[in-house]
Amino acid sequence: MLQDGKLYLGSSRNPDDSLNKGEYLDLKFGNRHGLITGATGTGKTVTLQVLAEGFSNAGVPVFCSDIKGDLSGIAAKGEPKDFLLKRAQQIGLTDYEFQEFPVLFWDLYGEKGHRVRTTIAEMGPLLLARLMDASEAQEGVLNIAFKIADQAGLPLLDLKDFQALLNYMGEHASELSSQYGLISKASVGSLQRGLLVLEQQGAEYFFGEPALDIRDIMRTTHDGRGAISVLAAEKLMMNPRLYATFLLWLLSELFEELPEVGDPERPRLVFFFDEAHLLFTDAPKVLVQRVEQVVRLIRSKGVGVYFVTQNPLDVPETVLAQLGNRVQHALRAYTPRETKAVQTAAETFRPNPAFDAAKTITTLGTGEALVSTLEGKGIPSMVERTLIRPPSGRIGPVTDAERASIIAMSPIAGQYDKDIDRESAFEILNARAEKAAEAAAQKEAAEQRQRDGVQEGSAGGRWSLPGFGNDKTSEEPASKPRTRTSGYQRETVIEAAMKSAARTVATQVGRAIIRGILGSLKR
Repeated sequence: MLQDGKLYLGSSRNPDDSLNKGEYLDLKFGNRHGLITGATGTGKTVTLQVLAEGFSNAGVPVFCSDIKGDLSGIAAKGEPKDFLLKRAQQIGLTDYEFQEFPVLFWDLYGEKGHRVRTTIAEMGPLLLARLMDASEAQEGVLNIAFKIADQAGLPLLDLKDFQALLNYMGEHASELSSQYGLISKASVGSLQRGLLVLEQQGAEYFFGEPALDIRDIMRTTHDGRGAISVLAAEKLMMNPRLYATFLLWLLSELFEELPEVGDPERPRLVFFFDEAHLLFTDAPKVLVQRVEQVVRLIRSKGVGVYFVTQNPLDVPETVLAQLGNRVQHALRAYTPRETKAVQTAAETFRPNPAFDAAKTITTLGTGEALVSTLEGKGIPSMVERTLIRPPSGRIGPVTDAERASIIAMSPIAGQYDKDIDRESAFEILNARAEKAAEAAAQKEAAEQRQRDGVQEGSAGGRWSLPGFGNDKTSEEPASKPRTRTSGYQRETVIEAAMKSAARTVATQVGRAIIRGILGSLKR
């Protein structure tokens, strides 16, 4: 529900449980980011849905991930269930109506939505290193690999492209080290094994073309509502590192591609990062710094980022300080760490003299939260104990038939569903290898013909000159060309690349055969 450019979140309660006033999120501060926290089962997903619905009705596109599958119901009209009607009555929501929302379903695996993917080149070495859990030495090799590909004009689109490049680097580490710095064969080997693990975990579905056009997650409908992009993440969550890296890549793409807009009257896009702890757990310092930088600067691109997690301690303080809009659901405090989390959450709010925030957090009911949003000149409002409004869309998942119908009627139906395998590093190196092999064969044939001709000439001369048949010093004429009989001839970088690519072709074919037989290795 919108009122004077504000999203209605619910109504606050006084200490005596009487209603106080409505709590709103001002659209002009929607790009100042936010945080939704709380223990499992306290209502975080419903709060996310309420915010997504509000932004959509305000004409703001939304991107969110569906961890448990129940967020997909936002695409269907809500049902008048007793607990929803009761909540609406409690908070005085007299114009409560059910509605369906414009939804685009996405899925890395293409099973429950449109395929979404990117290329190795667009992912970049930093995020790829995070995805592969690479060491510092391995990350250095990744950076060199990207530099070699750029200088040689080799597009890195999918895993087989990068595997071909790593094969070449491993076999010619000594030559390349003199030009680019130390390339450890052990590091290259670890990265090669890491790529195989990624392929088995399903990352092969993520890399390739057509790559996602970010404009497709920033669509609006003819009636002015913002499209809600819902990423099916039930299967993706089986690989938490891939999930977190994908969302961070998407956030980085938005940052790099969108122009500066300053502080608009409403956000251009709102991005919900569910299970945000996966992004920061065991993350290297350089990655955390990158996230902090993106969150700080992407506001000027008109993008609001809302982190959703159980514990406010999951988010580093440098990032937490930039999240102006807060919704804190109940937390439990049975251990010292949980007590610390409650205290930390309470300290992030502007105090309200009417109640103790730390004590209140542990007594909040389901669908109830402490809420503080930016107001006035961007100053946080005093924290209020709030009953969150009921959503207008369905609570719970859509059926398979409903999902299929929505996907079929999507404005981007068929746009991402067919793979494109254009010429890239793998094909280029393969073609060069074939040319090099053909040239080498022709050269060998020419040299063989030359050797055969010399041998025939020397034999004829020996038999035609009497008295010289047993002269060992004259068996080979002085005019016979010199041939290399020992020593090592260094192959050129081009020749090495050709041989490496040819070996890569055989490796990829063998791997595909194994997947076809065993099946389970594919995922």
